[in-house]
Amino acid sequence: MKIGICGAGGRMGAAILNIMIEKGHAPAAAFDGPGSRLLSKSTSDIVPAGDQHCRVSLINSDDIKKTEGIIDFSSPAATFELIKLMAPLGIPLVIGTTGFSDSELEDLQKASTEMPLLFSPNMSLAVNLLFKLTEMASSSLNMDYDVEIFEAHHKYKKDAPSGTARKLIEVIKKNMPGLADAGEVHGREGIVGERGECEIGVHAMRGGSIVGEHTVFFTSADERIELTHRAASRDTFARGAVTAMEFMKGKPAGFYNMFDVLGL
Repeated sequence: MKIGICGAGGRMGAAILNIMIEKGHAPAAAFDGPGSRLLSKSTSDIVPAGDQHCRVSLINSDDIKKTEGIIDFSSPAATFELIKLMAPLGIPLVIGTTGFSDSELEDLQKASTEMPLLFSPNMSLAVNLLFKLTEMASSSLNMDYDVEIFEAHHKYKKDAPSGTARKLIEVIKKNMPGLADAGEVHGREGIVGERGECEIGVHAMRGGSIVGEHTVFFTSADERIELTHRAASRDTFARGAVTAMEFMKGKPAGFYNMFDVLGL
């Protein structure tokens, strides 16, 4: 496929380019933000592999038209700039960007009525199995089990909790009886009193070069279930993103996720 990438200058940008080339796809467009040191440089300056390359530029319609789909790991503002230009063309967009507000997530849903759009806060195939396992556990257990989420990432990550943790919260609230309106307690400090029944604890760690770790705890008076995923390399997210792009080729307008890719 001829694939574009938005956020080419980021850590995920390099990982995705590398996996794209490894799988035989061609970089057809590469976008980065104003002030990027990579603007006007070649993708071969990012990943010196493969015979095909393109120039890094600001988001523009001419380069978008050269692609069969775009993988986006940038910022919410850049994502909506892409959507504005891509929707009339019906080109598939795979979004791995995080940090969207609730209203922006609704806007993504609306945009999918005009174009094929796949959104997942985590592109790892195994993490999406974690989402499914969390759904199964949440729908099977009851309020005898307290729910807490722990996530850890590298010190450069800007948003907290992570998009993956937010998705886990969404899955739990949707499926666990009694927690639909649960409050979220982000860390605890001081004399906070006993844990409330209708709450979900959320804890974020930032440090070093941690790629990504998420654990969901279901704890009762007598036992504890832990569902954990640890990423050892960004390649797991990049490989999932490229697999998602392959899945999206030729798809009609609609809102897709990684469960669709996995056939769940």
